[in-house]
Amino acid sequence: MKNQSYLNLTSHQFKRRFGVKIETLKVMVKALEEFRSENPQDRRGRRTILTLEEQVLVALEYWREYRTYFHIATNWGVSESTICRIVIDIESTLMKTGKFRLPGKKALLKNSDYPAVVAIDVTETAIERPQKKQKKYYSGKKKCHTLKTQLVINQETRAIICTAFGQGHCHDFSLFKKSKVHFHPETDSLQDSGYQGIKDYHSNSYIPRKKPKNGKLSLLEKDYNRVLAQERIVIEHVNRSLKIFKILSSRYRNRRRRYGLRCNLLSAIYNYELALGGLN
Repeated sequence: MKNQSYLNLTSHQFKRRFGVKIETLKVMVKALEEFRSENPQDRRGRRTILTLEEQVLVALEYWREYRTYFHIATNWGVSESTICRIVIDIESTLMKTGKFRLPGKKALLKNSDYPAVVAIDVTETAIERPQKKQKKYYSGKKKCHTLKTQLVINQETRAIICTAFGQGHCHDFSLFKKSKVHFHPETDSLQDSGYQGIKDYHSNSYIPRKKPKNGKLSLLEKDYNRVLAQERIVIEHVNRSLKIFKILSSRYRNRRRRYGLRCNLLSAIYNYELALGGLN
């Protein structure tokens, strides 16, 4: 087996190599096997010489390193088009299994078991310059064309609850309004200074105090900003955990319409590993 050398890695080395634990790999393979046995009509087209476990490793390698299909194909001894088909098939089928899915916006409005505190933030991924409608994707902050990803997390558990996506030119607060995310009235939300005016949508929202024009912040306001930043740092750690997959941190080369699916899938995998008992 081509993956035998990878399976001989220690748990820590496997995590460094593929971005997930070896236990997560086994769950992904099992979920795919069960889905394909229950839906034989879903397996059409030309078969590959790689086993199912190897196909999952190919997809993980692609997300983790984001090398070209050609470079990965030379490692596995198959064609470039085969790697492309494998990655797309693994991504789509994993989503169909239902094993790796986010709770969604409805989880924020449950009458019971709603999150006590949530944090919301937007991260950006650079993309290649579009041929059309370039202004919509140009981010003045990053000085390049980007796609934006809005994350809402449970502050206590660090689990990702839901996501939303927009073009780089879209303001963070505008993306929040377009996403139509609503919080439970008793939920506290933490966000950065880009969400000025969010109190009109959710009264229990906390944003940093801005220094008044030609004025200064009081010591109390500075302490408030410091404490809020210490609380919000959790969502920055979540962003970092997702961006160990270079497909989200490097310049995105693929079709933009599939970006949301990949981001949701990797977010759900992050949640699963978090539930296993940590990400280390």
